[in-house]
Amino acid sequence: MISDGFSYVALLMFIAGSLKLLESRVGGRFFELLPAIVLLYGLVMGVASLGVWEKSESVNAAYGALRNNLLPAMIFLMLLKSDLRQIRKLGRQMLLAFAVAAVSICIAFTVAFALFNPLLPPEAWKSFAALSGSWMGGTGNMVAIQGALNVDETSMGYVLLVDSIDYSLWVILLLALVPYAKRFNRWAGADDSLLKDIGASLQADAANEPPADVKGSGAFTNTLFLLGAALAVSALCQAAAGMLPTTVFLTSTAWTVLIATAVGTLAAMSPLGRMDESENLANIMLYAIVALIASRANFAELSQAPLYVIVGMTILLTHGLIMVAAARLFKLDLFSCGVASLANIGGVASAPILAAAYSRHLVPVGVLMAMLGYIIGTGGGLFVGKILSLIST
Repeated sequence: MISDGFSYVALLMFIAGSLKLLESRVGGRFFELLPAIVLLYGLVMGVASLGVWEKSESVNAAYGALRNNLLPAMIFLMLLKSDLRQIRKLGRQMLLAFAVAAVSICIAFTVAFALFNPLLPPEAWKSFAALSGSWMGGTGNMVAIQGALNVDETSMGYVLLVDSIDYSLWVILLLALVPYAKRFNRWAGADDSLLKDIGASLQADAANEPPADVKGSGAFTNTLFLLGAALAVSALCQAAAGMLPTTVFLTSTAWTVLIATAVGTLAAMSPLGRMDESENLANIMLYAIVALIASRANFAELSQAPLYVIVGMTILLTHGLIMVAAARLFKLDLFSCGVASLANIGGVASAPILAAAYSRHLVPVGVLMAMLGYIIGTGGGLFVGKILSLIST
């Protein structure tokens, strides 16, 4: 049994790295349905259930120090690719579709939670707040809300299951609807003639963007600088959060997350936003945090998983019905509705895939929409959490 903090962290990172390497080498349908980050949570939870490590003082100290300090650093790095100036180029129709998708997800979580609240545990609102962060942004937003609301590790197991199972079914449905786009657009009275022009314009802008490296600086220099900058931002955000007033909902961690979100969004409009290495660093920290959270969970405690999956399906069904009604009301085309929905629920990993199913020229649209989800995901998830907490009480 492992009782040393360093050995505990080393094992977690080895498991994370091995799974990601396996995913990159093997690929295939299996990893499309169950990405490495979902498998990481399940595998680490399984290892924890076997009692491979104990919650010794050294292990607990390593867990707390890494999770608390890496979280704001990861948020900062994650947002460096979310340049609001680029997102503005999406145009009114797609930004409207994204706004409708985000609002409909908030409504869907509220409706579904109100329906199933009597059957759920008292603290379930925190779990669904974390899920709403994922379904309005991405896994990084979910992890941020987990830290902000102190969601327990077993509840995060439920969240990961719902996020994996229900999300996969939603992706399949949206891809299956692609051949019916023209029929849907006629029904909604939508005009999609400008879509390809916007996609081609975004592709041309990306091709003409100047590189971030200057005077011989390269990947190593950028990576080292970004790592130092992210850790410095983490320390400063935590220091600033410690000076702000706290409530039961707006804890010091919640303030830290919100400040890091604001700093990352602003920094994305600086030359830091053109350093591609930020994405790799953010993903490394994300995998580390997910492994740490999973290491405190236990399979024996996942007794209510089917109920959570049903609630998740109810959320997606409600969201879908609202999107269809909004499409008719605002004359939105199926591409804008589908990609806006998946940019929220699936993030940058899947929104470009759906966009490519319509046209390769539209891939940048899916990417930018997903980036916008990263910006609003944490704040939106905390807002949903506040509503759900009121329903719960």
